[in-house]
Amino acid sequence: MNASLKITKIGNSAGVVLPKELLAKLRASVGDTLYVSETPEGIRITAADPSFEAKMALAERIMREDRDILRVLAK
Repeated sequence: MNASLKITKIGNSAGVVLPKELLAKLRASVGDTLYVSETPEGIRITAADPSFEAKMALAERIMREDRDILRVLAK
C-alpha cells in the first residue's frame, strides 16, 4: 500500500489523518496507541508495543532455559 499523508496543524502541534484502509491494516482504531520506531530501513509505525515483543522474547528464553526450576516452583 502506498499512500501520501498530508501534515495538518492541530492546535500547537501537527498531525496526519490515517485513511480507513491503513487503520485496518494496522488493526487500530480511534483511541488506540501507535508506536513509532526508527529502523535501518526507515521509520516504522505499528500498533504493537516493540518493548513488549522484546520482553516476551526474554520471558520465552528464560522459560526454555529454566524449565525444570519453573516446574518445581509451580508445585
